[in-house]
Amino acid sequence: MDIQKQLQTEFSLKPWQVENTLKLIDDGNTIPFIARYRKEATGSLDDQLLRELSDRLAYLRNLEEQKEKVVASITEQELMTEEIMTAIENAKTMTELDDIYRPFRPKRKTRASVAKAKGLGGLADKIYEQDTSNDPEELAVDYLTDEVETVEDALQGARDIIAEMISDNADDRKLLRYAVRSNGMINAKGCEDDLGVYEMYSDYSEPVKSVAQHRTLAINRGEKEGKLKVSIDFDKTIATDLLKSRHIKNVSKCSSQVEVAIEDAFTRLIFPSVEREIRNEITDKANESSIKVFSENTRNLLMQPPVKGRVTIGLDPGYRTGCKVAVVSETGKVLDTGVIYPAPPHNKIDDAKKIIKDFVNKYDVKMFAIGNGTASHETEVFAADVIKELNCGITYMVVSEAGASVYSASKLAAEEFPEYDVSLRSAVSIARRLQDPLAELVKIDPKAIGVGQYQHDMPQKELGAALDGVVEDCVNSVGVDLNTASPQLLQRVAGISSAVAKNIVKFREENGHFTSRKELNKVSKLGPKAFEQCAGFLRVAESSNVLDNTAVHPESYGAASELIKICNISDEDIRNGNIATLKLKVKTEGTSALAAELGIGEPTLVDIIDELSKPGRDPRDELPQPMLRSDIMGIEDLKAGMELKGTVRNVIDFGAFVDIGVHQDGLVHISQITNRYIKHPSDVLKVGDIVTVWIINVDVKKKRISLTMKNPNK
Repeated sequence: MDIQKQLQTEFSLKPWQVENTLKLIDDGNTIPFIARYRKEATGSLDDQLLRELSDRLAYLRNLEEQKEKVVASITEQELMTEEIMTAIENAKTMTELDDIYRPFRPKRKTRASVAKAKGLGGLADKIYEQDTSNDPEELAVDYLTDEVETVEDALQGARDIIAEMISDNADDRKLLRYAVRSNGMINAKGCEDDLGVYEMYSDYSEPVKSVAQHRTLAINRGEKEGKLKVSIDFDKTIATDLLKSRHIKNVSKCSSQVEVAIEDAFTRLIFPSVEREIRNEITDKANESSIKVFSENTRNLLMQPPVKGRVTIGLDPGYRTGCKVAVVSETGKVLDTGVIYPAPPHNKIDDAKKIIKDFVNKYDVKMFAIGNGTASHETEVFAADVIKELNCGITYMVVSEAGASVYSASKLAAEEFPEYDVSLRSAVSIARRLQDPLAELVKIDPKAIGVGQYQHDMPQKELGAALDGVVEDCVNSVGVDLNTASPQLLQRVAGISSAVAKNIVKFREENGHFTSRKELNKVSKLGPKAFEQCAGFLRVAESSNVLDNTAVHPESYGAASELIKICNISDEDIRNGNIATLKLKVKTEGTSALAAELGIGEPTLVDIIDELSKPGRDPRDELPQPMLRSDIMGIEDLKAGMELKGTVRNVIDFGAFVDIGVHQDGLVHISQITNRYIKHPSDVLKVGDIVTVWIINVDVKKKRISLTMKNPNK
């Protein structure tokens, strides 16, 4: 297979784009580095497409390796033919290759192998020839032995051999796989009276070709939990007729034996295998889709704009053990901690208010971050009352606690906060999540963040790899402050390992703040390749060189400095945003001519100009700010038809969950998102979006809120 040509076709890319990208990947460059600093070579392919291409490259190379092993095995058995070699070369998937290799793969003991060992291979061949002059029973007499005592024993053995031969036929399997995929039905039946959340699948049937991916995952989980029995149904008559059309040559006594073998081949050997394959296939597609949704939700959550410059109180709610409180400075430093008891069974509301008000006055607190776990609603009511009584402009936001307990009990949290217990660490994490979601959430396994569906049912290796890629892309697109970043944040920067991240922090502690990017070269184990990969993503605001606080890569400093010189502007002008002459120069000459003059590519020039326009910029600041509240409603206050604003918390296959400020998120079903057809809710919505919704229905008892984004008044 010409892998490069295959990738060109699949991704609709030009030959030079694929050739250059493959070389960059093979040379050990990271995806963020390639996406940001090798745009001329790749034609400005983005990080997501580059990751898909890299994954596909790995699959195709693995396929080629497997082909070599199959060729070697068949050749060693002295069974290789030109036809088999051509089939192997043309195989596009592992499944096709497995089908071709199946007849040659060393098998465990089977009915066919036992029959062959008894010397019945010749009888099977003669029967399969279907010579009209032959009588199978007469042929069988010649094969009777001490091991094969009767004619029927001989015929059964021959049929077993023919059945396995048909089962091993790659074309037969391909045909039946296509037929079942196109016309089969997936069925689910309840295994007990109380199916709970699986009630809708108690007697469920749907065409395989149209089953929704979230339903695939739901019935898989129901089957795993023993609640459902799941199967694929396909008309046996149609299947055997297809096989007969390929193997029956005439009407004879021999062909009758072959027909019996065909029915056995389908029922005993082919269909169970094809059923497993198709179940795996639709599960893989559902997993792939869910991983993409999970990845996109995680990306949008991590890229939520930070709420900067505000001292924040983090509240980790609880009943019996109280609500843990952490006061965190604008830069994330812990200023104070405490415990209050505003919820049952203690209800020490007055004492709690005094503690919180004292913290507010002492530290000039501007914001509350409230965890959404146990006792969250009571804590939110309490916080809203405090805000009303203080009347000083404080706002609050309910923050997802997903993964906070995992982080709080981790070795990392113990190293960061050895003086605090687990619950107080959670309160700190909750406050920091609101101040800077990305910096805090990188400390947590992305799988624990919880913005997907059926994440525990996903193949964990693939899910972990996808989410790690998302985190890496987010961290590098935002950039990292070299002088304040934690080791966990630094190790997500392209080219920086966990060990090097710790060495950077150690260097910082021993030598004080970095004053330039060049100083990175003094860090232990950070070699030239690592510097090349990471330097552009690290910011040094304290540097005398303004370029050190931008995403301009050191390799482009010469061109950037020449551009600054040509435009007659200073570093101070850039810091203050006085770059009118730069913009005029670009407008007058055009980026193409200016890039040629500077000896760099046009994409690189555009990026340099963009960075000089906003040194030290955070791309998240350009996104809509989080929705902060100062008052609260309860689910019992909601009425059908009410118009509210809310924040999208999770996007899934069948809709989106929206926080409308009543502790319980409401569901906007995919049919209620827009009047036009959409394939998936993510076509319109993403995590963090602020949306206007209307109440359709409220079930207070079940705590379910149905929402619509379609204005009912229009």
